[in-house]
Amino acid sequence: MPARILLVAAGAITALFVARDAPNFQVIEGMVGIAIIAVVVGVLVLLNRRG
Repeated sequence: MPARILLVAAGAITALFVARDAPNFQVIEGMVGIAIIAVVVGVLVLLNRRG
């Protein structure tokens, strides 16, 4: 479920910059999704390091 929420957010963010009917929309959506997951993991690591 959390992964689906992140991927929906990636689709929404990508749609702000690229048209949904663009031929490379899915590729860019995947890249944005991976970037969001990397940011979330980085934040979790930093929060765990402080405590």
